[in-house]
Amino acid sequence: MSRQGKAMQSDTYQVLVVKFGTRSARKSEVYLNYPIYGCPDEALDMDYFFWVVRNEQRTVVIDTGFSREGGEKRSRTFLVEPPRAFEALGIGSESRPTVVVTHAHYDHIGNLDYFPESEVVLTDAELRFWTGDMRFRRQFAHSVEFKELDELAKARDEGRTRTFSNRLELASGIELLEVGGHTPGQCVVRVNTTAGTVLLASDAVHYFEELERDLPFAFVSDLPAMYAGFDRIKEMVAEDQAILIPGHDPSTLDRLTVTGDGALAGLVGTIG
Repeated sequence: MSRQGKAMQSDTYQVLVVKFGTRSARKSEVYLNYPIYGCPDEALDMDYFFWVVRNEQRTVVIDTGFSREGGEKRSRTFLVEPPRAFEALGIGSESRPTVVVTHAHYDHIGNLDYFPESEVVLTDAELRFWTGDMRFRRQFAHSVEFKELDELAKARDEGRTRTFSNRLELASGIELLEVGGHTPGQCVVRVNTTAGTVLLASDAVHYFEELERDLPFAFVSDLPAMYAGFDRIKEMVAEDQAILIPGHDPSTLDRLTVTGDGALAGLVGTIG
């Protein structure tokens, strides 16, 4: 293979969208002040995902799902426990993949301790907020597990965290962008694949409907920033003709090529 071919390969990735959990909810629980829209309340399921970006040169894990304790406390349904899913995907802790934390809610950092030697990448605002005293206030504490935040602080103290503000090119073909809104340092991930640009919105956009109907999520740290994030994501999707992957929409895998066998049968969507 030529040098150019190798460079092209290293800049291009496959994205795995892994569904590991689910729950049943209602729109009045999920969307902020839903009655003001004048629409009837309806059932709305919520699925839980983590994402893997990889090629022959590197593997990046994006969020680590909720833990057994965090899921059971909130009556969430496991389809597969994330550590078992990582193992089935051939991502052992000994491989020390880079772990990106899009934000520090319980359903995104619940198994961070599965990767005790990995570099953990997140925004500076996110790390500072969730290791500060404001995390104990009830409106914020509701969405986290303090043991898991301690694991994040441990990674920081061990020198394993890498933080950024606004934008970070994690590797050629992988870009992290800070948008805030849902949490103080919420970020999204833009990835180059053979199918085109993929925008992993995480919880900057939970549902396709959230973006299409301008419906902010119920839990928000900065509402104007959340709205601005919607606008920015719409612009990026339009400019790049990007494939948008929201954080919790049950229709996500229906739009992708679904693979996986054994413990992951029917639970993995692939792009590229």
